[in-house]
Amino acid sequence: MIDYHFAPDTGVAEVVLNNPRARNAMGPEDLAELKDTLDKAAQDKPRALVLRGEGKGFSAGRNIKGLNPREDDATEFLAGAVTPVLRAIDDFPAPTFALVHGACLGVGLGLALACDVVYVADDALFGSPFANLGATLDSGGHALFVERLGVHRAMDLIITGDLISGADAVAAGLFSRGVPADELLEFGRTKAAAAAQGATQAFLASRALVASIRDERTGFWDSVDAENQAQGRLCDTEDYYEGFVAFNEKRQPEFKGA
Repeated sequence: MIDYHFAPDTGVAEVVLNNPRARNAMGPEDLAELKDTLDKAAQDKPRALVLRGEGKGFSAGRNIKGLNPREDDATEFLAGAVTPVLRAIDDFPAPTFALVHGACLGVGLGLALACDVVYVADDALFGSPFANLGATLDSGGHALFVERLGVHRAMDLIITGDLISGADAVAAGLFSRGVPADELLEFGRTKAAAAAQGATQAFLASRALVASIRDERTGFWDSVDAENQAQGRLCDTEDYYEGFVAFNEKRQPEFKGA
């Protein structure tokens, strides 16, 4: 179900959801495997991570085939199986890139949301297809839609169950960039490889600052103060020194992620 590749020469790890027959829908065992794979990837100390899906789509969400709704504990599934994976991505010790094509729904949407950068193919589909299940949007979807689309557009997608395309999602400010479907994999891998050669400690510092604004609603001047402190900590890194030396020597910096 989950494939993993790490290229020490580029510093990029790649995690692949590989159950195309089920549109990469995920049950508890799949999510446990994904969590274990992310933990293994972190131990390899990559400098960038790519998350993608094999087949016709990124992930259709939770695998509900054969599920008995009378016996389902949705809270346990979401809190016990899904949330730990989302946190593992959010806390991953390197910049993370989601490459999304086809269906990206429910749990799949949450996986993409947890990544730092989300590149989407024109054929990607996002939304809340739960109206016909008597269920609600999960895995962080409410926060995403309300924050970036507003209350009325969020409720429109939730109540109607309509899906929006990758191109429309990018135009609405939901995700990073739209890419033609046949170019997505090469484009995403190229960007991840470039990031892996960058000053990754600085990228992670920015992730923490952005997360503080997102989760704690940090105000402007508190954010400025946090930036000041983060910049001061980066002064002690080798990459900070290398960046300034390379600038003055008029050459490309050679960052080590340290």
